[in-house]
Amino acid sequence: MKRVVLILLLAALFAPFEAWAQPAAAADTPVFVAYYWRARPGKVQEYSDYIKNTAEAIDESARHAGVFEEVRTVTPAPGTATDWTHLRIFRLKNAAAEQALAAGLDAATLRVVPDEATRKANSDRSAGLRDLVRREVWTQLR
Repeated sequence: MKRVVLILLLAALFAPFEAWAQPAAAADTPVFVAYYWRARPGKVQEYSDYIKNTAEAIDESARHAGVFEEVRTVTPAPGTATDWTHLRIFRLKNAAAEQALAAGLDAATLRVVPDEATRKANSDRSAGLRDLVRREVWTQLR
């Protein structure tokens, strides 16, 4: 019995990824891109202010350009232990839109902050406020 279980576990481990991966989303299935950020120690409020005063203007430009449909920023409820401080979730029309998200946000950044020195300062500021914990892509159950 132990051999059978071991063989099955090894077979599953070495099976091609496609054999046990989730099926791809349909072309019209919404996709959600989640960015888990952790504000650096003592920078939670400053990072929240950065999102409100800098990132949201860029997000709004990108949304108007059709890059994504909606974005939400959430924080853990008091007393909840997480490895992140800010979760930003983008709802996109489909998987193709997910592939274009980064370029769309970059284009929006250029529109909203045309001055290169200001863009660099914003980028340096955000890099000093937070670290990326992980990025996940989800699909909607239909």
